Formats: sequence, structure tokens, C-alpha cells
Amino acid sequence: MDVKSWDDELRSFVTECCSFETTAGNERPAQEWLQGEFEKAGFETYTWEADAETLAAHPSFPDDPAEIDVADRQSVAGVLEFGDPDAGRTLVLNGHIDVVPTGAGWAGDPFEPRWADGRLTARGAVDMKSGLAACVFAARQLAETADDLDGRLVVESVAGEEDGGIGAAMAALENPYPFERDAAIVAEPTGLRPVTAVEGSLMVRLGLEGRSAHAATRWRGESVLPAFDLVRRELRAFEAERSETVTHPLYEEFPIPWPICIGRVEAGRWASSVADTLTAEIRVGVAPGETVTEVERSLRERLESLRPRSGSGSDSEPGTVSEWPAGIEGPALERFSVQFEPAEIDADEPVVRSLQAGMSAVGATDTDRDANMDTDADGDTRTEPLGATYGADSRHYVAAGIPTVLFGPGSIEQAHFPEETIEWTEVLEATEVLAETARRYLGTEGTL
Repeated sequence: MDVKSWDDELRSFVTECCSFETTAGNERPAQEWLQGEFEKAGFETYTWEADAETLAAHPSFPDDPAEIDVADRQSVAGVLEFGDPDAGRTLVLNGHIDVVPTGAGWAGDPFEPRWADGRLTARGAVDMKSGLAACVFAARQLAETADDLDGRLVVESVAGEEDGGIGAAMAALENPYPFERDAAIVAEPTGLRPVTAVEGSLMVRLGLEGRSAHAATRWRGESVLPAFDLVRRELRAFEAERSETVTHPLYEEFPIPWPICIGRVEAGRWASSVADTLTAEIRVGVAPGETVTEVERSLRERLESLRPRSGSGSDSEPGTVSEWPAGIEGPALERFSVQFEPAEIDADEPVVRSLQAGMSAVGATDTDRDANMDTDADGDTRTEPLGATYGADSRHYVAAGIPTVLFGPGSIEQAHFPEETIEWTEVLEATEVLAETARRYLGTEGTL
């Protein structure tokens, strides 16, 4: 299969797709355009929108449906059928259309794609409109050479991935198709490496309360800041201990396999008053094999150990309860936003073996290339599965019993960054690999 014959059309497709400002809640215009592209290329199309009540019953989402933004957030898919579709497998190629806000640091308009030196720069170029385009054109490529295949190929463009996987979660909970799905590939930016395990994350909001006082007599108040210093130290120690005690073979090369990030802190009310309140928002990594609830329980126990207890005396060891400032209430923890459960599939799943064979068939096994992951892959073949310290929509499909692997062009180091840039050769290569993988998965090679 020579994807180069599609180069100009694929470039035009990605350029157009990246020109849509598909931040949260603004996905529909791009999805309507994509539905039209599917129809022009001969795909049968399906659309769905998420139901807030249904998602609120899902453990990953807030319990209050009003906190889940589903309005006007359409997901769309195109389906190609080959031979006798019911006699073969169904493979889903999945991408998300939504992007994160742009922020500062861009040299031009983030939604006016720029080409230079074989690279594309735009918001969404890496995360993950180029991967989505690779899925679309891989399907189109396969349709030209699939005379001997049975089965279906589904290309999904889901909304709300950055908000916890709204479109994918709904598709996993309530199948939008009149057929079952056997496996899926999510084209997140993996640097053209197969990723079979993704990390989960616990999102918690921490609160502290002290006593205010005028700055001129600050000794009469109880500032929350010294207590927060203790919390930060304890979180760092908790992270370090988990790095040593929670192990997984696909995460051995990461310097911090289960990171804890204090992403937002707000304290005090006025510069001339002692800070009497503090709120911190924290993300805690959850390893494959763990659950969000288990990690939350451990975190609560750890932070509760900072508080004075009845009978705790002044002879406590440094760094223990005796350091907790008198008059400070907390730390209180509550979940907020979306929780990500980890997910993992076996490397022997047929979809993984088909992907590895597809990579080998098109020569996407160059061990000298940077893996585009924060890990040392020296000595590995590029077909060897990796783990990722981020979450992805794959978790929803895995939970629904659909084996799902991540594979796509670009580096996660570019995702969510200003001047988000992707090497075009990787997009072409990803398209070729996905087409060959689908051919093998739907054909007899997928049964080997």
C-alpha cells in the first residue's frame, strides 16, 4: 500500500480539520464537516450524543448530571463493510476531535495551521487530529484493496475526550451501532509505538481552614500555609514510596511512574490578612491493576496521619503529627472533575499482534528513532508494547470488554503545548501502519 499517493489529500484534510476551534462544547461544526467527508468517501455514518444522567451513574464522572457538559457535543463515525461483514471481525479506529484551550506562547493563530520544513503546527496537530486523519485515510486505503476481506472497519471521531471521554464513554456504555465491536485502536500520539497500558488518575480537591487576623497582628491568626507545607512534603513522600512499592513491568523506565501533581492552589483572601483558607487541586497517578478508590483510600489515610490525635505528645519524631499547627482544620479531601481508571490489555491480544505485524510489514520498526515517550527504549524493538503515564479513551472500551491498544503519530511531549507541532512523515507512516493492521486483523493473519 502506497500512502504517498494520498499525501496531498491527507494534508488538505488535516489542515481543514485543524482550522476548526474544537474546544469543549464547540465540536459540532467540525463533526458535521467530518460526517460530510465520510459520506463523500462512501462510509455509512452514525452519530450520537452523550446522556448526562447515564454518565453520572458512571464512577468516572461527577454524580451530578448538571456538572457534565454534554449539550451539542456530537460524536460521529463512518463504517466500511467488507465481503460478508457478519462473518468477520469489526475493528474500531478511534480519535477525538476536541482540543484543549490554546493559552499563550503561540507565534500565530493556533487555528490557522502552518506548514514548514515537513512539519505541521496547529492546536490539535498532535492531540489528535493528525491521528484521527490517519484513521480516516487508513480506512479509505484499505477499501481500495479489500476484495478478500470480511468484516467491518469503524472510524470514530468522539467529542469530549479532554473532559473525561464523554463520547467514548457513551459509546462504550450504549453501543451506537447495530453490530458488536471486537477490538479498537486509539490513535493518540504514541510516537508510533504500541501502548497497551494507560495510567489512571485520581482528582481530588484539598481544603484547609485556619483563623484570619490583621497583618499588623498576624501572630493572632493561624495561617494555613505552614500546614500546606506539611501536606506538600507528605505528598512528595507518598509519591516516592509508591514509586518504589507499586511496580509494573511497562513502567520501570519512568523516573516517576505514578506522578502526583498539585496543579492549582488558592489561599487567603487579602494581602493584609492572615491566610485562613486554602484550596488545592491535586492529580494522583493510579497504576494499572489498582483502582481509583484504592488509591484515594491510601491518600486519605496518609494525609489524616498529619493531624494531631488524642494522646500524641511533643516527643513525636520530626515530620509527624506534632508539627501540625494548632487551630488548623483539615486536610479535607473531596473528589472533583473526572476520575480516570487505569486500563491494560494483554500483549497477546489479536489486535496487538496484528498491529505489531502491520508495523513490521511497512518497516515501522526503526530502533534508532526516539520513542516520543518519557522512557528509555534502548534495546527494544519498536513493536514491543509500552505503558503510558496518561489516561486515554481506551479505558472505556477496555471496561466494556473491547480490547484496545493505543498507536499514533506525534509526541505526547507536544500535546497541550504552545506551537504544537508534528512531523508529517510520522502521519504518513501511521496511516500506512493502520491500514496494514486493519487488513491483517480482518483477514486470516489476525487469527494466527
